[in-house]
Amino acid sequence: MSRLVQKSPSLCTDLPLNNSDVCNKLRLLKELLKSCYGPTGRLKQVHNNIGGHVVTTSTSSVLLPALSSSQPLVNLIRSCILNHVSRFSDCGLFAAILCLTLIEEAKLSGLRRNVSIKVNKHLLGMCSSYLQEEDCGCRVVLDFCSSMNLITLTRSVIYSKPACVLAEVEALHMSKLAVQAFLLTVPCNSPGTVRLGRIVTVGVEGHPVLNSAVLTGLLVEVHDHLSLRMIKSMQTNPLRVVLFSASLAGDLSDLGDGIIEAHTGVDTDSQILDQLLEFCKHVVEDEVKLFVCQKVLHPVLQQYLRNHGVIVIDRVGVALMEPLTLLTGAQPVATLHTTIPAKAYGTVRSLSVKEFGSKTMLHLQPAAESAVCTMVVCHRNETMLSELKAVCQQAEHVLRLTLKEPSALLGGGCTETHLAAFIRNKSLNEVSQTLTAVECSQSEYLLGVEGFCRSLESVAAALQHDGGNSLTDLTHAHHWTLPADVTTENMEESLTFCGCGLTRNSPNMKWTHLNTKYPQFSPAPALRDSTVQPHVLDSFTAKLNALQVAVETANLVLDVRYVIQDTN
Repeated sequence: MSRLVQKSPSLCTDLPLNNSDVCNKLRLLKELLKSCYGPTGRLKQVHNNIGGHVVTTSTSSVLLPALSSSQPLVNLIRSCILNHVSRFSDCGLFAAILCLTLIEEAKLSGLRRNVSIKVNKHLLGMCSSYLQEEDCGCRVVLDFCSSMNLITLTRSVIYSKPACVLAEVEALHMSKLAVQAFLLTVPCNSPGTVRLGRIVTVGVEGHPVLNSAVLTGLLVEVHDHLSLRMIKSMQTNPLRVVLFSASLAGDLSDLGDGIIEAHTGVDTDSQILDQLLEFCKHVVEDEVKLFVCQKVLHPVLQQYLRNHGVIVIDRVGVALMEPLTLLTGAQPVATLHTTIPAKAYGTVRSLSVKEFGSKTMLHLQPAAESAVCTMVVCHRNETMLSELKAVCQQAEHVLRLTLKEPSALLGGGCTETHLAAFIRNKSLNEVSQTLTAVECSQSEYLLGVEGFCRSLESVAAALQHDGGNSLTDLTHAHHWTLPADVTTENMEESLTFCGCGLTRNSPNMKWTHLNTKYPQFSPAPALRDSTVQPHVLDSFTAKLNALQVAVETANLVLDVRYVIQDTN
């Protein structure tokens, strides 16, 4: 009989934001994430005390899953941000820093929690409405007739990840490749509902970044030298392909569920292998030239197929099955109990061998138009390569979002400072109409507005990591950075362009430091000169959702009255 241990009572924390330990952990998380933010952000190495893989990154999608905490509020914020990142791939750090800063500002303001929540919710609606207006001063309409803005948007995603360790020319090269790969996934002549294709990313370690390339079709790694020799002697006519998602290893477990009856003395392994050989015989009779198996293929079957001039590739994995299906038009065979119908076969136009570093790849070219391509990503070591592959996949997702909403927001902190100035001006002009809806006094409302705007400006200021000063101009309310070694007297000569690169310094322009009092003004939209294009852009869809997630998560944390933890 096992020893019975009395359960400990649950731990209940009243008003967790009044607890200094909870606030210290939230402040620590905020400072950690702020130090990662932007192209000059500092890298973080995360290592478990008991060993395991060391993670070096500044990307929220990699960093946040690697962090663990015993504090429920920290885990709540982390889960909300990761949910946003899983859906939109970008602006995770923006959402996390803004959320944590809003919580801190609400606490410092001394406002009642319900008032802070109502003011935040009201100002979020004001921001969302303004960002979706046609005359919004920080929104850029993307023109798909030119790839310039798409490359700028992609470069902003890639260059903001310092763990990739890319020079300017390398970042531009990868941005162009990412846009090229994305455009190859958009079908040209697809009637009805358009379905985007797939980009398969292949990493090659130890080679320069500039060796990275995009190829139409699909690259599949091959370890079998016999198949490679067969490919070189094969004709380039369209080749019939069969795909198997079922295992062909010949194990009993691969036959499915149910009861298997076997007579005494019968060798079940031989029986199963004979059945599989009969299956392969039909494949050869149907003139299949490329045999692809997701799982393991029995060595006897491999030898039989090769002897009949069939190229065999096994263990391709589940990730490649969908791209192979799109490229070849074949239907994966999942059962061995019926013959293969003719419609299950697919075709490829040609096969060739490509070598990238130590990897030997089989290059499959589609027989008809296909929206499948391969992006070969090269880098000097494993850590940089892993980060670059992840960032390229994020950039692809961001580009896909532009098809639904062909817009972008100004980057470099300019959207945040512009929004802060807009909110301050609009709130002061409409304060009397707002008080009834928010149900608070004018002083409380203006205090909440100031905390919200300071939070936005703090996110912009978080882009600076080298001791410089963050400024905003009093005309367009864009973000400017003053290097640490430049004095205020020489400020005008040092400030050339704003953070997004759209606004140039002019003689009558005035600036003020962020998070300081400045006169109320309505920020004017920057003059759109066709010769001057923004240098930094953010995904409109991702950033708008990140803004909503940040405010809603902050409100959720502010609304928590009790935290109950089971300590057993």
